[in-house]
Amino acid sequence: MAAQRTQTRVLIGHGMVGHRLLEALAERGALVDPEVPDDPGWRVTVLAEEDVPAYDRVHLSSVFTGTAPDQLGLSTPEFLAGHGIDLRLGDPAEHLDTAARTVTTTSGTVVPYDALVLATGSYPFVPPIPGADATGCFTYRTLYDVDALTSYAERARTGVVVGGGLLGLEAAGALRTLGLTTHVVEFAPRLMPLQVDDGGAAALRATIESMGVAVHTGVGAAEVETDTEGRACLLRLSDGRRLPADVVVFSAGVRPRDRLAREAGLAVGDRGGVAVDERCRTTDPYVYAIGECAQTSDGRVYGLVAPGYRMAEAVADQLAGAGATVFTGADTSTRLKLLGADVASFGDPFADGRDGGPRTTEIVFSDGREGVYKKLLLGPEGQLLGGILVGDAAAYGSLVPHAGRRLPGPPEAFLLPAGAAGAEPPGAGALPDDAVVCSCHNVTKGAVAGAIAEHGLTDIGGVKRCTKAGTGCGGCVNTLQAVLDAAGVRRRKGLCEHFPELSRPELYELVRTEHIRSYTELAERYGSGGAGCTVCKPVVANVLGTLAPELGLGHVLDGEQAALQDSNDLFLANLQKDGTYSVVPRVPGGEITAEQLIALGEVARDHGLYSKITGGQRIDLFGARKEELPAVWRRLIAAGFESGQAYGKSLRTVKSCVGSRFCRFGQGDSVRLAIDLELRYRGLRAPHKIKGGVSGCLRECAEARGKDIGVIATAGGWNLYVCGNGGTDPRHADLLASDLSAAELFALIDRFLMYYVRTGERLERTSAWLERIGGGTGHLREVLIEDSLGICAELEAQMDRHVAAYRDEWRAVLDDPAALARFEPHVAGVEFLEPGRGRAALLADGTEAALFRDGDGEVYAVGNRDPFSGADVIANGIMGSRDGVPVVASPLHKQEFDLRTGVCLDDPAVSLPVLPVPGPSLPARP
Repeated sequence: MAAQRTQTRVLIGHGMVGHRLLEALAERGALVDPEVPDDPGWRVTVLAEEDVPAYDRVHLSSVFTGTAPDQLGLSTPEFLAGHGIDLRLGDPAEHLDTAARTVTTTSGTVVPYDALVLATGSYPFVPPIPGADATGCFTYRTLYDVDALTSYAERARTGVVVGGGLLGLEAAGALRTLGLTTHVVEFAPRLMPLQVDDGGAAALRATIESMGVAVHTGVGAAEVETDTEGRACLLRLSDGRRLPADVVVFSAGVRPRDRLAREAGLAVGDRGGVAVDERCRTTDPYVYAIGECAQTSDGRVYGLVAPGYRMAEAVADQLAGAGATVFTGADTSTRLKLLGADVASFGDPFADGRDGGPRTTEIVFSDGREGVYKKLLLGPEGQLLGGILVGDAAAYGSLVPHAGRRLPGPPEAFLLPAGAAGAEPPGAGALPDDAVVCSCHNVTKGAVAGAIAEHGLTDIGGVKRCTKAGTGCGGCVNTLQAVLDAAGVRRRKGLCEHFPELSRPELYELVRTEHIRSYTELAERYGSGGAGCTVCKPVVANVLGTLAPELGLGHVLDGEQAALQDSNDLFLANLQKDGTYSVVPRVPGGEITAEQLIALGEVARDHGLYSKITGGQRIDLFGARKEELPAVWRRLIAAGFESGQAYGKSLRTVKSCVGSRFCRFGQGDSVRLAIDLELRYRGLRAPHKIKGGVSGCLRECAEARGKDIGVIATAGGWNLYVCGNGGTDPRHADLLASDLSAAELFALIDRFLMYYVRTGERLERTSAWLERIGGGTGHLREVLIEDSLGICAELEAQMDRHVAAYRDEWRAVLDDPAALARFEPHVAGVEFLEPGRGRAALLADGTEAALFRDGDGEVYAVGNRDPFSGADVIANGIMGSRDGVPVVASPLHKQEFDLRTGVCLDDPAVSLPVLPVPGPSLPARP
């Protein structure tokens, strides 16, 4: 249908697929230009049920771990206004009249259309069991669901997810993040029955259960039992068991939202979904349907975003007049991180040659110790039919483009662990140009290679901007890098544009061996020019902090060092999303006195701070304003506390069980050892944060094997485990040495930590460091026990100097009037600005500005409010340069803004207001 002068299109639904349709129409020049009179493009009205514009549902669970909801946004006011799109939030369509070509909304508004697209998505299926509508029962599909679940979970202890598929496991991860004891109930005999086979499900289950989530398969939910107030308290299963359940999340599948189409008389599938042809047109030629609400011409309802995007592009072609694109089916490959476990499937991993199908061959790699299962399915001609990857999906991006083709190398090359003999899969050069490398946006290798050549792209970010590849699930990023490599684009080994040829370990060695004592000296001797950035400045600050005893440097905020620090280190506190800070005093080994607990409570009460006991056995106080921090810390230091350095890339905590002091199983005093470890290594700055744990026996109550440094008591002494990691990519620590005395243990940890500090890359945890340096714990034993490099004594001596030089960073600030001045809410005048560091200021009209002075004395003034978060924090960001442009980076999420124009270099549609530079004296804070 060609675009005409007076054509009006109505889009019902503004989710990911609906918004992709708007983008596709804009890319084809099919939308009206509001600035051009009588422009012949489509005028679009969008009727949205939710009260927020389209957002990224694929990453909805990230909101539970701190992502701000607006960071998931897909639309901008500028995009809508620039294309004349009338977005009506919170007023969904209620009735569709195909004869009159009108839509009536819940508010009673009647909207006429020349063409209409249904993008209503799906709704969660809730099993029809007694109590399913009780207080405490939730579904998990929208930002509203996340907000409601988060609020309710504050007073809950246990949660059950009904459904063990993709969304169910995401929901389980959310409950676990919220601190609930979590169960998953799946009616099928295995988890994720549509994506993985028995072997993959077993590996996935083992990983999930190792994280404390209980899994119940082959059983269904029978009833939600409630307490006297009507709140959920138990879930009765079909086998009669009853699970404690303060919260029940139903994630047992979805159903197409096709009510409007049904009531309008449009054809729908037997199992739901608006029936459409290969052009996504319904039985009414003026109505289309896309995404999860549509049953496509191959008889399927697709529940993934990538097929929905393909449908949106097919409809955009129809409405733009070209009409060349059709939708006859789509790749359903998917890769997700579920409860810390990588899970991926692609092609048809269940084809087995039965029912007359082609004979297949399975190639399987399984490692039960690591929770890894990989299977490739090959056809009779050796073509790749499909595959399943659990626990290690690194090969996903390399395998998906080969689906339906013969692999360019032996199958084991794609399955064996990295570093194993034969584990060298062919590079991107083996892919044909028509191979789809990004299934989310249907981008081929040829399109990526063409964009690299045409636009001179040099990194993943450029490829994403030009092709959209990698902006969906992100599973193809490694393949995109391989295409860049195949095109001859040289990877920078350096930190950033200011040190393009030097890695962090190389910078560390230069500073250490040449006694370089400042960023300025390092940049003049080894940099490439410019004012630094959010990458190199904190790295150099970290290195100088680590080597301070060797270089004769003092506090991390002395002199020029203050201008290098990120906001957390600058104010010795953790910046939160609203611009306030958290206060985290050190509680060595988790041991605390009653008097200290009372002092913490009084400080929290008097300053109105939220209190939270952390997994690291200490207490966080949230909500302190920057100017409150010195007063809070004066009281805490008086009560015997010191900085916990939760703000730095340094030792955080050493967690302990009660050990032999109280536990009848304890074989060692784990509390005393944890305290001694934490006090020895406190203040040590490293490539990334360091966590420790000490368990008093092999029952491992302190979870020491999930830490960078884990110690477990045995009958013969202490076992040392290293390079463990929790979080999103968990890894059990490896045994480095057994039955050590306390003296032997400390000496070996001294060596381990200093070796990591010397050789670790920027933001590289010990687990990733061990994988990168090669040789595993065998290499570490050679260097740290056998002394193959002859540096063990040197590493121990360096640690001794660190211990001797330690001074509590907050106590030092309170003794320094110059350092305290940085905590004032507003600077008194531009003459007080430090080069390279910002300060907030009140202008004469009451506007809060962020002022910056560069090394040449030039002063810049921009608005202090971060447009992405709404927090007044821009003045606390790092000042630097990007391609010669003076910039400041938001301390929250590191978007960079041109200080001359205010424009965000990462999203030009967003900007800061540029303000007049004030005179020398400024008004005081009211």
